[in-house]
Amino acid sequence: MYRSHVLICGGTGCVSSGARDVTESFRNAIRDRGLSDEVLVVPTGCHGMCEMGPIVVVYPEGTFYCRVQKSDVAEIVEEHIYKGRPVQRLMYSGSEDMPSIPRYKDIPFYGKQHRIALGNCGYINPDNIEEYIARGGYEALGKALSSMTPAQVIDEVKASGLRGRGGGGFPTGLKWSFCASAKGDKKYVICNADEGDPGAFMDRSILEGDPHCVIEGMMLGAYAMGADEGYIYCRAEYPLAIQRLKTAMAQAENYGLLGENIMGSGFSFTLHVKEGAGAFVCGEETALMASIEGRRGMPRPRPPFPANSGLWGCPTNINNVETWANVPPILRNGGAWYASKGTDKSKGTKVFALTGKIKHTGLVEVPMGITLREIIFDIGGGILDDKKFKAVQIGGPSGGCLTEEHLDTPVSYESLTALGAIMGSGGLVVMDETTCMVDVAKFFLEFTQKESCGKCVPCREGTKHMLLLLEKITKGKGTMEDLDTLEGLAHMVKDMSLCGLGQTAPNPVLTTLRYFRDEYVAHIRDRKCPAGACAALLEYRIIREACKKCGICARNCPVKCIPGDRNSGYHIETDRCIRCGTCFEKCPFGAIEKK
Repeated sequence: MYRSHVLICGGTGCVSSGARDVTESFRNAIRDRGLSDEVLVVPTGCHGMCEMGPIVVVYPEGTFYCRVQKSDVAEIVEEHIYKGRPVQRLMYSGSEDMPSIPRYKDIPFYGKQHRIALGNCGYINPDNIEEYIARGGYEALGKALSSMTPAQVIDEVKASGLRGRGGGGFPTGLKWSFCASAKGDKKYVICNADEGDPGAFMDRSILEGDPHCVIEGMMLGAYAMGADEGYIYCRAEYPLAIQRLKTAMAQAENYGLLGENIMGSGFSFTLHVKEGAGAFVCGEETALMASIEGRRGMPRPRPPFPANSGLWGCPTNINNVETWANVPPILRNGGAWYASKGTDKSKGTKVFALTGKIKHTGLVEVPMGITLREIIFDIGGGILDDKKFKAVQIGGPSGGCLTEEHLDTPVSYESLTALGAIMGSGGLVVMDETTCMVDVAKFFLEFTQKESCGKCVPCREGTKHMLLLLEKITKGKGTMEDLDTLEGLAHMVKDMSLCGLGQTAPNPVLTTLRYFRDEYVAHIRDRKCPAGACAALLEYRIIREACKKCGICARNCPVKCIPGDRNSGYHIETDRCIRCGTCFEKCPFGAIEKK
């Protein structure tokens, strides 16, 4: 029995900020102070507030320390743990002029969150199965194997209203029932952990912070659908997640919770981890199965659907990491408990990766129905440097851009689809007034175009031509006819592509055309970028009244296109200027104007 626990975030973000060194320093300092029998150091999964890492939480007080370095450890051990005086300077504060907030649960970032899929992340050591069991782990599996039929498990998932969290939003219980009723002696379940959206790390954090919940969720699904073998398809770019998954699987096997005749029930389940090469298209389920089978990861037409003919031609069910992670709490607490959260048609919670021009980036889990304004301003703290909010890209590279007028929209599958966006896997990128929406559309289309597998012509050729048109427009060479062509191509690619990648790739273009058309027109008719972001359309000029003739701009110009001297002053030769912005950044007097 320990009087105090020191929980240190061991997610990838905090590890890259030095969490492992901090953990070792805590162990050494506690040992040197003779407190090893009283204080336990616990490396945990991600707390979500990644920009504040490495994060340390000291219990029982729940004191939240952020950006802790090795050099801070001795002070925390001596002052807080030994003398009972928390170290105020390392506590979280919203800004320099605001008082620090000592306790974890009082920080606004966590105030409106409701954690189910992330329920254990940040609280348990993911490498210790006993900590998972102590938090109710494998209780749902025991309940299902001892007192529920497979059909009753499916009914409970149906009652919860859980929908696939990988992007499609298809009802999970219904999907399970298709596979359960499919004919075949051999069936598979698959966990899609091929998280490829730029800036998204929801699935990675769950696997790193609570791998057993995904394993238990898959076992419950396998029992319900009659499968005896499963695969977790995880991109090799997630080495920590893969390491913790393998550790968790080995522990579960040692405890008799994975393998043959689990809990003496007669149910057997074998699980494998398949490392993918990181192709975005392998997030599509038929491409993913092709990759597991050792073939090139490319989608195929459906039907037949995987529920009838999936992996190696056998009935197969595929859900993503977050979907599987929700299953054990649903079986443990009942489908009605889960369905009591969210909206009429979008039940439960959703995990989002909050990134972009926002004060508090990180991972958040919120109830469905919460508004975008609450996520961005109440949880995320608002726009960085107090600039004006402009748009939010929701749903990853295949999602859509929404505007200020949509901030009070309740987040649900239906509401986002109605606005031209999608829930996707949960990427949420916030943009401020300095963001050019034409450039944003180009950025996301460049990503999806590169990731197109090239199998179908609409996606392969259509996205390429769309990208060429966007490059032309952002260079000030577009025409109004190009705009019509771009929109027509976007609809063609959306309607005729083979898989979800092509069918959703035009979304950023279509939503920016729908809500920010005036910016496209300004690039074409005025040859101007209203946000001042497209380099080819910028012009730098020295404001004579403000210029001190110091020559800093001229000395730092990489192409020497600012002639002059201290007597006559300086000017920028625009025909030679490469619009790199160095003069604008270096001038200490604000005498360079960017138009």
